[in-house]
Amino acid sequence: MWREAIEDGLAGAEAGEEVQVVAGATAVGRGYADPASPIAVRLWTRGRDPVDRGLWRARAARACTLRAMLFAHTRTDAFRVVHGEGDRMPGLVVDRYGPVAVVRTDGDAARAHVENLAEAIWPALTSWGVSTLVHRIGSKGEVPTLAVLRGEAPPGTVRVEEHGVPFVVDLAKGQKTGAFLDQRDNRRLVGELARGRRVLNLFSYAGGFSLHAALGGATRVVSVDVAAAAHATAQASFRAAAVDPAGHAFVTADVGAFLDGARARGETWDLIVSDPPSFAPSDKAVARALSAYRSLHRACAAVLAPEGILCASSCSSHVDAPSFLGTLDDAALDGRALSVLELRGAGADHPTLAGFPEGRYLKFVVLG
Repeated sequence: MWREAIEDGLAGAEAGEEVQVVAGATAVGRGYADPASPIAVRLWTRGRDPVDRGLWRARAARACTLRAMLFAHTRTDAFRVVHGEGDRMPGLVVDRYGPVAVVRTDGDAARAHVENLAEAIWPALTSWGVSTLVHRIGSKGEVPTLAVLRGEAPPGTVRVEEHGVPFVVDLAKGQKTGAFLDQRDNRRLVGELARGRRVLNLFSYAGGFSLHAALGGATRVVSVDVAAAAHATAQASFRAAAVDPAGHAFVTADVGAFLDGARARGETWDLIVSDPPSFAPSDKAVARALSAYRSLHRACAAVLAPEGILCASSCSSHVDAPSFLGTLDDAALDGRALSVLELRGAGADHPTLAGFPEGRYLKFVVLG
């Protein structure tokens, strides 16, 4: 619940303290207080049901059962195990990377209950062959630390499989919990579209789209990112998949400057993937973000070959799907006549609640 929705009762509450929320004489639900956060209380139950150890175990078991069903017959050992509100465990994320599972918390209240999470989820993780559970701690821009909750200290990097494709994940320095698992199925789609095409991957980070494209039969893949270290991880993944990185290009550059240069040189690509970081960290930034998306998409359209395919993505929860699609219409693309072939989101291991549209943050639009 947002702070402005709470009239009183937070004074003196500690982060992680279980509280009862009432509206007049009606018991709304119980959850954990987070006095320092704009989300002052994260509700776990309705009415007066307590948030006890039994509930923790039940929620964790339900989340793990769902993932066991989703990935039982796939060659994938990197997936989201707990997805916050989508698994009715608000403020908590658990990602599995082969033998290592990584916890990330949102807010002091969630951080106060990391041990409850570890106790509840560890039995299922060990049954899958996970030998290490760590809590990734660190604010944006900081070098994260990995606090061991169960098992042994993790390695800095780990090799995993995604639809049978091997990837190297940088647990020590990678973003989020180490990688972006929400784009898994979209990466596979790009691999299916890439055969015989020249592919440009913008904001390529660790090269997931690039590797799937190369394995899918792309004639050449150009990966562009401002971070040289991300290219090193991408190239390690290429080698793990027996793909020679030298057969493709890894460009360390600002994406806008790269696209301007490519247009001036008359370069074009048959398949372009644009997956930038969030342009809208808050509601106040939405107008500026939409303008940035329009500029980016117009620049992409300018270097898209005739009959080409553009895959445009947004991970900004404050930008809804209709607004994002508005940055891809004919006017935004400077008259380039493209049609929406698909509008996709995150994989099924990132479930959402029907009444929580903010959870459907990822938009992946395929145009041709």
